[in-house]
Amino acid sequence: MFSERSSKVLVVDDEPGITEIVDAFLTTAGYDVMVENTSEGAIKRVSAWKPDVILLDIMMPVMDGYDVCAALKKNQATADIPVVFLTGKDASDDQGRSFKSGGNLYVKKPFSCERLLDIVKIVLLSVNK
Repeated sequence: MFSERSSKVLVVDDEPGITEIVDAFLTTAGYDVMVENTSEGAIKRVSAWKPDVILLDIMMPVMDGYDVCAALKKNQATADIPVVFLTGKDASDDQGRSFKSGGNLYVKKPFSCERLLDIVKIVLLSVNK
């Protein structure tokens, strides 16, 4: 059964201000939250920590979110972890590519923390039936 208290959320964004806000909000809501500000660090963190859901920015230096997601989906140990893309780019540019790379959902910035919380709950409920 789904429980916020036992659910782990990895928040990946190269802007620390965003990860701090999302971390504080989801932690207050009862989630176990880990933050990563680099794409390379995110891949390592996912393999070691095994989050229940990943909130992943698309526009990041070195490796973008598509590349991070594709790498995670190619790895059998991390392939089933749902990925919610977060982006400030136009939906018409990114939405199709998000799903092709293995993402489960796509959220346009700016977003409200309440909406993001609802999305995390929905994703976790859908994978924990």
